[in-house]
Parts: sequence; structure tokens; C-alpha cells
Amino acid sequence: MSIKIEVFSTPGCSHCDRARDSLKAIARAFGENQVSWRDVNLLDELDYAVSLGVLTPPSMAIDGTLVFSKLPSAVQLREELARRLERDRT
Repeated sequence: MSIKIEVFSTPGCSHCDRARDSLKAIARAFGENQVSWRDVNLLDELDYAVSLGVLTPPSMAIDGTLVFSKLPSAVQLREELARRLERDRT
């Protein structure tokens, strides 16, 4: 089963750029068949973001649920993805 990650960002947000870069590398390490992601422009999809509880960028949702309301460390993100993938296997 593939995990779907959404990173909520705004143009010109340097923290958002770091979140995307970190997510790209981590998703690549897990493999495209395990982790897919998309960048969600908070300004373009404000209603959707608010429905998930996103208040500030960068935020990350996993499988449609807000998991990180601020930029997670690479370790935090890797651990969360590994935990979810392991749970899906059992």
C-alpha cells in the first residue's frame, strides 16, 4: 500500500522549500511504490487546507490527515512513514 503525503506551502516560503526538499529525498529513499506526494499551494486550496486543520505552512498531511502542523525533522518524517508502512503490512 502506498502512503500519500501532501505538503502545504506558499510561494516564497523558505521553510516550505526545505520541507519539499526533505520530503523528496525521503520519498525517493522509501521508493515511489511506497510513498507518493504532492505540493499543495495553500493559497489555491485554502478551503481544503482549512478542512484538514492546516493553519500555517509548511504543514504535512498523510493519507488525508494532518500529521505535522510545522516542519518536521527528517528523522521525525522517516519514523512516521516507517511506522505507517509497518502498520499497513500487518
